[in-house]
Amino acid sequence: MDFDFSDDQLALRDAVAKWVEKSYDVERRKAIVAAGGFDRGAYGALAELGLTGICIDEDHGGLGMGPVEAMVVLEELGRGIVCEPLAQAFVTSTVIQAHGSNEVKNSWLPKIASGQALVVLAQQERPARYRLDVCEAKAVKAGAGYALIALKNIVPAGDQADAFVVPAMLDGQLALFLVERSAQGVATRGYPTQDEARAADLKLDNAPAQLITTDGLAALQLASDVGIACTCALGVGAMDQTLKLTVEYMNQRKQFGVLIASFQALRHRVADMKMQLELARSMSYYATLKLGAPAAERGQALSRAKVQLGQSMRFVGQQSVQLHGGIGVTDEYIGSHYFKYLTQLELSWGDTLHHLGQVSEHMTETAGVFV
Repeated sequence: MDFDFSDDQLALRDAVAKWVEKSYDVERRKAIVAAGGFDRGAYGALAELGLTGICIDEDHGGLGMGPVEAMVVLEELGRGIVCEPLAQAFVTSTVIQAHGSNEVKNSWLPKIASGQALVVLAQQERPARYRLDVCEAKAVKAGAGYALIALKNIVPAGDQADAFVVPAMLDGQLALFLVERSAQGVATRGYPTQDEARAADLKLDNAPAQLITTDGLAALQLASDVGIACTCALGVGAMDQTLKLTVEYMNQRKQFGVLIASFQALRHRVADMKMQLELARSMSYYATLKLGAPAAERGQALSRAKVQLGQSMRFVGQQSVQLHGGIGVTDEYIGSHYFKYLTQLELSWGDTLHHLGQVSEHMTETAGVFV
């Protein structure tokens, strides 16, 4: 199988890498973090590059590309630890495109593609603990539409988003709805997250909503799987840059009059970091390529990938801190911010132990190796 990127994919990667290098450097990121962890101007710049419409077909104003192009983009954004949640545009647009009515598609996909609207998934509730089938939010019929009562937690850029994709129970069945932030009965409480981006708690009090689909569990599973694939790609980019920073530091730092890069024991640890990075990269490719598989197969593949990525991100981040010494955990040094970013990614969309349980629960006698 050929895993080489096409010329168009390489050009896309280079364009995003140049934007991160020139327009999202360390100083700009610090300013965005100080201002709250989200910058509409930066998100608009991503939209101007066409990145918000990668997963949207051309009929609705998108580029009509696929998961591989999204992965290429997110690796570069992970390398720059970009705060703005472009991955959420990929998640919500994929779900709306796959499960939404024509009315919902025509209303929202062009807005997402152009960057006019930031639409994020608001699915997390405290009792759920990563389970998609646990939902306390309620939806009732209200005239020609619906009304939602819900409390959702850790919604990415929730107090900055323009609309939310919200799962809620409708007549005993999980359904998916779209709620505008400007609607009556919508309240948000924003706060910074550990990776220095932004999230919010979302409270809906009989908020008007538009139905996306009554097959909410299948749609939410797709959203979760796309989110995991996005997280894997972001993690690979962040680990790649973390390793680069670590090697550069070891080639500058001297102890006993010699560069610490010359110490064999430390070189072995760097080799282990590289091995974990490449294992993660392979599983990220695997996760992306499995997004088109049947739901059960796709879910298991994404859980396997998240287990490896979780292990790799934790290992690379911790080894980087150890090899840097005390400077590795100071806010003044960029490496500590990569460590926090990787730590939060490991917990996103289900932590390593959760997905290890998912893999174990569905493992057969052949473990999927033989047909």
